[in-house]
Amino acid sequence: MAPLTTNEKFQYKSLMNLGRSFEHPSSQQQTAKMGRVRTKTVKRSAKVIIERYYPKLTLDFETNKRICDEIAIIASKRLRNKIAGYTTHLMKRIQRGPVRGISFKLQEEERERKDQYVPEVSALDVSQTESGQLDVDADTKDLLKSLGFDNLKVNVVNVTQQQVQERPRRYR
Repeated sequence: MAPLTTNEKFQYKSLMNLGRSFEHPSSQQQTAKMGRVRTKTVKRSAKVIIERYYPKLTLDFETNKRICDEIAIIASKRLRNKIAGYTTHLMKRIQRGPVRGISFKLQEEERERKDQYVPEVSALDVSQTESGQLDVDADTKDLLKSLGFDNLKVNVVNVTQQQVQERPRRYR
């Protein structure tokens, strides 16, 4: 085999360097924040703690960590911190609305109160409107007719579609 020329040596080294500098994407440092896997133990424990001790818990991790320490016997500090972290996460979700799989007295009372709510003025009360008629769209008029409320005086109004503003997406 003939010796390589200078140009061929340069090309060969370039190819070798390309091969060395390539790393698999999984081995590179991730710039985006990666999620964590929560075990069934952590999730179940956090849900039980919330159901039993909801009034004591807060939205603060440090406080929840101390409460978990007092009320439960948790094998390790690391596991305690994971449970307290997930508890805090669930408490923040509960603030926004009911969370699937968690049931406690305050949430049940809130649900019952909403179910028992009776408006002071009925939506079908025509005496409250100025024209003495209800303003409804064509579909609602058909619905009222099928339910047996065809004796109600209704004014059919064309409804324009409201543009729903799309929420910004969160990329992880």
